[in-house]
Order: sequence, then structure tokens, then C-alpha cells
Amino acid sequence: MRVLLIQALSMEEANPLKVYPLGIVTLGTHLKRRGFDVQLLDLNIEPDAFGALIRELREFGPDAIGISLRNIDPLANKTSSLIPPFKATVRVIAKVAPDVPVIVGGTGYSLFPERILEELPEINYGLAGEAEETLPELLEWLEASGLLGSRGSRGSCGSLDVPPALQGLYLQRNGQSQLSFLDADQKPVTTHARAKNWGQDYLWPDRTLLDLKRYLSETSYVPAVGIETQRGCPYRCAYCVYPKLQGCQVRVRPPEDVVNEIEYLHKELGVNRVHFNDAAVNMVPGHLEGICELLLSRGLNIMWGGFFREDRLENIDLFARAGCECFAFSPDALSEQGLKSLDKGLTVEDIVKAATLAAATDVLSIYHFMVNVPGESLESVAESRKLMELLFDIHTAKRNLGTIILNNIRIFPDTPMETAARANGVLDDNTDLLYPTYYNPPPYNNLRYELEALQLEKNITMWQEV
Repeated sequence: MRVLLIQALSMEEANPLKVYPLGIVTLGTHLKRRGFDVQLLDLNIEPDAFGALIRELREFGPDAIGISLRNIDPLANKTSSLIPPFKATVRVIAKVAPDVPVIVGGTGYSLFPERILEELPEINYGLAGEAEETLPELLEWLEASGLLGSRGSRGSCGSLDVPPALQGLYLQRNGQSQLSFLDADQKPVTTHARAKNWGQDYLWPDRTLLDLKRYLSETSYVPAVGIETQRGCPYRCAYCVYPKLQGCQVRVRPPEDVVNEIEYLHKELGVNRVHFNDAAVNMVPGHLEGICELLLSRGLNIMWGGFFREDRLENIDLFARAGCECFAFSPDALSEQGLKSLDKGLTVEDIVKAATLAAATDVLSIYHFMVNVPGESLESVAESRKLMELLFDIHTAKRNLGTIILNNIRIFPDTPMETAARANGVLDDNTDLLYPTYYNPPPYNNLRYELEALQLEKNITMWQEV
């Protein structure tokens, strides 16, 4: 059975910062292990994305097609959407390979599983959540049922039998999407699929399935290669979708397995820099420490970075000695009121302490903040300016502050932020969250610009004598 896995466009325009698509490579690895003939296509790395798509469909002749929708928009306060090129991708497939079942998954899809299927009747199945187990099972069912190449007319899949009860599986039936997984009371189960023993049974992504060298040569600023050390997040930040996507229970890989994979990438594939893809790499006490100690004991000269929880930096010197090249912090609010509003479980004192610890190392730090959060006031604005100035003051001695990134909050469904936005009149019943929607009501709707000016001014004076 031939399966084509496609990484949908994840950027709004040509970008030299290519990211190796760990998701489809991981899925391809699991499918290959179970005997499938797998081909991977990343539209983000192709000079002519849709030309490459058409060529691959014709030359490979897949029996089934999987599309990963990782991003629905570029974020960063932008109003452009990645849904239009995704729609074009699905519809091109429908024209070139009209009889081939189409399965969609990925982070972006998992945020809007029913909405996207309703928008695109050309899609047959959607997998919300982790698909390492559910995708092979769905494909095996398709093959055993004799449905490959005879799926019936597009947009009307009522002739297809109902697939097995896979958690997180949505299907098109008679032009409508529905969940296939019901509980004991025959009620739809909306929890996304998650691999039960992910940490202990982790299967290294087979990076020979997709040429890694193309990404290493085209990427310089951001490490192209991602490593997963854990999944899940126990925190309940008001805007965040990590708990929905990966669950609130943290699942970790054994540190030795993580370092074995890094060593293989370094020695066999020439990888010198990696990014830890975790929600917060230091979230589980002792886990990152174990990884760092093994990196040091093996003498691996590899640089790495990731997002760090600000109140868990007791061993920051170990992280720096083990090759960390960037401490990425995302405290997300610049004031006590903002931190409480976003339910961060942090204080301004925690942020200042983290900055002080990080500034004492030779490692670069970057900070992400959201502005004009619910409850913003003159007092919180003044506090925000004060904290930004303090962060620059703390880092000026070593000049190891990379940047402070300021954003408004992208509103996602089923989050406390959506509830707050509706209560504050930012959203109404006609707002479609599938497309870029930010929390930025007056009177502080220009606050980001004011703080960006401050950030630029402080950055200039940190490097130049004025």
C-alpha cells in the first residue's frame, strides 16, 4: 500500500528558515515499520510547491494521502491565514487523484476538526491529536475493507462503511462531519488521541525518509531539527492549547534515549544544533538535568535550545555548560495583573529572578510577552514598561538579551481566553476563530506599538553609545 504524507504550507511566503517536519517524518516511520510504502513531501521546502505536489501525485500514485496541517496562520499579530493555501492543496489533490482517500491531521487541524471537514468536503477522514497509532490502524482498515481507489464520489462518502472506533477520528458522511468514537453511552468522545506509552515506546523518527541536508543548508538562525523529550503540560494558561493537544499529564522519554538520538543525529547525520520541541523543556524536575549530564559525560559538542519555565532554573549553570545556546522564556505578561489574568502561575519576581540567572551566563535569552491582556489598566501599563526596562538593565552587562517579542493574544476555541473575549464583547456569534482573531480591544489597542518602540530604543542603547 502506497501512502503519500504531505506537510501543508506552514509559512505565508518563501522563508529561508525551514523547519524539518518532525510530525510527518514520525508518522512515516511508524507506517514504514508496519509495512507501508511511504513517500514524504514537504511543500515548504519546494521552490514550486504545487508543481511538486502534482508531480508527486502522478509519479508515486498513492493509494492513500495524509496531509498534516501544522499551522492555521503565521501568528505574530498577522492577519494572513494559511487556510487558503491548505484549501488549494486539498482541491488540487481532488482533481489529480479523485479516487484516493484523503486523511488530514496535525496541530492546526486538531484545533478545528469538525470545522475544517465541513469547510472541505473533499476530505474523507480527520485525525485529531497524536496519530502514530490511529493512522496505521485507519489505513489498515481501509486496505482490509477494499476501499482504496473506490471511495465513491467526493463530498458524499455515505457509501463507505464506518471505520473502527478510533479515538480522535472524524469522518465525512453525507456531507457532514462526525466523530466515529463513542463511549459506553453512545456519546461522542471529543478527547484527542494520545499515544498511551509514548515516552517509553518512543520510535526515533527515520530521518532518511526526508532529506535532512536540505534543511541544514537552508537554515541558519533557527535550528532546523527538533527533538521531543516530553509531551503534555500540567499548566492551564488562559490562552494556550497545549493541554488540549497533548494532555495535562506530562509523558517523558528516558534521558538516555533522548541523548542516544542526539548522538546519532550528530555523528551520523552531521547535526550540530537542535531545538527541544517541548512546551517547557525544564518542566519535569530532574529530566533535563539527566539529559545535560549525559551530554557532558559523552562529550557531545552540540548546541541546543528550547522554551524554559521561569520558576525552575535552579540548575541553569548545568544547562549552559551542556550546550544550551538560547534560553527562550514565555512569561507572556509584563505585570502582576496580567500574569493573574492569563493564569500563568508566575509572579513578576519569578521573571526578574529568571532574567538575573540567565543574564549571569554566556547564553542568549529571548522573551515573549503578550500585551493588552484582559484587565489592562494604567497601572499595569506602567508596570509593563518598568519590567521591560529592567530586563534590558539586567542583560546589558553581558549584552546577552537577543530580543523581546511582543504580541497580542491569538484567540483559540475552547480556552478561557475565548470566554473572556466573549464576555468583553471582543467576539460575537459571527466571529470565525478559524481565521486570525486577536484579543486587542480599546483603549489599549495600540499598546503593542508603544512597547515595541521602547524595546527598539532599549536595544539600540544597549549596543550603541548615545
